[in-house]
Amino acid sequence: VQLQASGGGLVQAGDSLRLSCVASGRTFSESVMGWFRQAPGREREFVAAISWGGSITYYRDSVEGRFTISRDNAKKTLDLQMNSLKPEDTANYYCAADRESRRTYTAGLYRTRGLYDYWGQGTLVTVSS
Repeated sequence: VQLQASGGGLVQAGDSLRLSCVASGRTFSESVMGWFRQAPGREREFVAAISWGGSITYYRDSVEGRFTISRDNAKKTLDLQMNSLKPEDTANYYCAADRESRRTYTAGLYRTRGLYDYWGQGTLVTVSS
């Protein structure tokens, strides 16, 4: 089981990036998926999550309105469109997936690292001021 994240890079403040995560080894089309990030010296934090059907999304407050999470279950991909990037968005970004299928959780659980069983390797996003 693998989650492969890509799309990171070095950009200037105000620019956009689109991260992608591809799943292999099993399908996550019926699993909750999410993005987390970890900046140097800081704990890994929740960024965004999406329900298995794609109809419910959650974001951390600081990215609400700038980032959009989406999924294409047919292609087994999870994306994170990041607009109006800020230097404080600089971090390694990780995609993650729940091992369970067709589960609906409380809003708080979607934001919790412990919900997710599978993690990608991370892709580095650096935003210069």
